[in-house]
Order: sequence, then structure tokens, then C-alpha cells
Amino acid sequence: MNTTENLSLPAGFDPASRVWIYQGHRAFSADEAAEARQLLASFTDGWNSHGHPVKGFADIYYNQFVVLLADETQAGVSGCSTDSSVQVIRQIQQQSGVRLFDRLNLAFLLDGHVRLVALAKLTAALQSGAVTGGSLYFNNTVQTKEELETAWLIPMKDSWLGPKYLRDSNPVAAK
Repeated sequence: MNTTENLSLPAGFDPASRVWIYQGHRAFSADEAAEARQLLASFTDGWNSHGHPVKGFADIYYNQFVVLLADETQAGVSGCSTDSSVQVIRQIQQQSGVRLFDRLNLAFLLDGHVRLVALAKLTAALQSGAVTGGSLYFNNTVQTKEELETAWLIPMKDSWLGPKYLRDSNPVAAK
């Protein structure tokens, strides 16, 4: 299910381009997003791997996710170049105060807004009906541009969460 039609990704990137997604614990303010975009553009313009330029792209989506792409058809991304990308994300986190490394919150698109649910509270959210199997879930485990375009925002029941959490909650939540 492709629900990311409005995701404006650059043309000319291979579908197998690597993707990293950093989810904020809150939305960026307009000023924070503008500053972060400047840092991201500066980073991707000069991104190198063992002296070879990396074809990279980064932006903020849904005002809460930093998405970084690397097209490795010309130059592969090495450990050092990956580390340099993590450093720019840490710099954005430090400057904005938006935590980007918290993996214990799950993001859903509910009523047109990003809503976070703590992993530890997902069963309760399902039981209360706040989240259902059909709720759109940001699957931040996607690894390629093609997956980002087709499988980033999917019904929760179709994600890695579905089998365990829907079984553990009530049958109404599975819909």
C-alpha cells in the first residue's frame, strides 16, 4: 500500500539507494526545520566515502522524520561515511532539542497527524481503540528508496508489529 504519494524524493536515485530514518520525539518548529535542512544540505553536498563523493539526499518529512538517502551505484557508503552521517544527525538533535535516537516510540498517522505511542503502551492503545490494525504506521525499518516509497507508511497489521500485538489485543483492534 503506497500512502506516501506526496513524498517528494529526488529523481535519478536508484531504487536500491540506502535509507536511514530518524524519528523525532516531537515535531520540529519551523526555525528548527529550516536550520536542520541547511545542515543536511551542507552534509549531503560534501558527503564522501574513502575520497569518493556519495550521491546523497536528506530532508524532513511530516515535520518529524529526518530521512537520509545514499545512492551507492557510484560509491558505496562505508563505516566512516555512515559515522559522519550520524554526527550530523547528532548535531541536529543537539541544536534543535528534538530527540532523534529514541527507538521506543512508534509513530502512527492518525487523523492526518503524527502520533507517537510508546512501545510499552501499544497493547493498551489497541485495546482502547486509539490504534487499530488499520492505523497507518511509519515503518522506519525500510532500507531502500523503493521500500520508502512503497512500504514506509503502511497499515499496522501489515508491519512487523501486527502478528504479535494484534494477537495479544482484542479482535476489534485487528480491523
